[in-house]
Amino acid sequence: MKTAYKFRMYPNRQQEDQLEQTIDTCRRLYNLALADRKAAYETDGVSRSYEDQAAMLVAEKREGNFKGVFSQVLQDVLRRLDKAFKAFFRRVKVGEKPGYPRFKGAGWYKSFTYPQVGFKLEGSKITLSKIGTIRIFKHREVEGKIKTCTIKKDLLGHWYAVLVTEIEDVPATEPKTAIGVDVGLKSLITTSTGESIQYPRYYIQLEEKLASAQRSLSRKKKGSANRMKAKAKVAKISKRIQNLRDEFLNQISRKLVDSADVIIFENLNISGMLKNHHLAKHIQDHAWGKLIQVTRGKAEKAGKVVELVDARYTSQKCSQCGIMVPKTLAERTHACPNCGLEMDRDLNASLNIRTLGLRGRAYLDPTPTLNHGSRQAGSMT
Repeated sequence: MKTAYKFRMYPNRQQEDQLEQTIDTCRRLYNLALADRKAAYETDGVSRSYEDQAAMLVAEKREGNFKGVFSQVLQDVLRRLDKAFKAFFRRVKVGEKPGYPRFKGAGWYKSFTYPQVGFKLEGSKITLSKIGTIRIFKHREVEGKIKTCTIKKDLLGHWYAVLVTEIEDVPATEPKTAIGVDVGLKSLITTSTGESIQYPRYYIQLEEKLASAQRSLSRKKKGSANRMKAKAKVAKISKRIQNLRDEFLNQISRKLVDSADVIIFENLNISGMLKNHHLAKHIQDHAWGKLIQVTRGKAEKAGKVVELVDARYTSQKCSQCGIMVPKTLAERTHACPNCGLEMDRDLNASLNIRTLGLRGRAYLDPTPTLNHGSRQAGSMT
């Protein structure tokens, strides 16, 4: 199992210049390799592979080009381009919008990777080949064997080291408890135990401030110092929203993983839902996909399971008798004309999600649920 650790770096001025030069060299190599692939196909009908361009890179280095950058970092740039082309051909094959790989302008290439060696973490310092030893803020201990080290620069000009480690898979615990989780806009989550958690809507809180900063940025002359300051202000507000959201989602995911052995979500088509322009802003702010991703990562480390079930009809179906009770988005109460069940629609959906996720699982599930009608609390069926 792989896990990632992200630590803030504090390079001195000389080291920051070297980091900038490394990123710029990687960007130039990416653009040269992309141009080579494009020209080879257009003139000779030849498709370059990673191996072809890696051999060309060796020749370039012998001639003294790309000095000052660790060799495996340069090789990883070619691998990154190769992945971009493979993704392009895959999208063409399945009929999606292709998205041909683009050339990277200044400021649009923000990271480079040491894929195997060339870096060393010792205490609160990290040593990077061709750059030197840099102080980091190591806020937690790193578990497992470090496999890769990626150096990133964010919009505020801060540098980060992202270490990917490999640890042994945690043995799966014998599942005894399960909860269904319905995600929404009125409440971020509603669980089958009856708990509902509201999302603070961080983007909405700072939307006016962000819009004002973006308008100010649009009025500044390109290339001016004032534009750089305005751009940093926009980035700072955006980063604030992201940090608040990430912290909240991590807290919610931890609570879910601690509460049950099996956590069941809907398998939502979020990209399709974003086409609704009336709700897209709120859907993006709630970040359902990230919540599921973070919960899955924490569950793996704890030997627990996150499952996704078909999202169709979970809100319309009665969780007690199973008949369909059509509702509009504005109707917030489930009222079944057949069995008389009446409850919040999100709670009804979470019970249906839980039932779908537990199909085929033959174990006693003592998870507390609402005892309504003929359904027995804690029953799997």
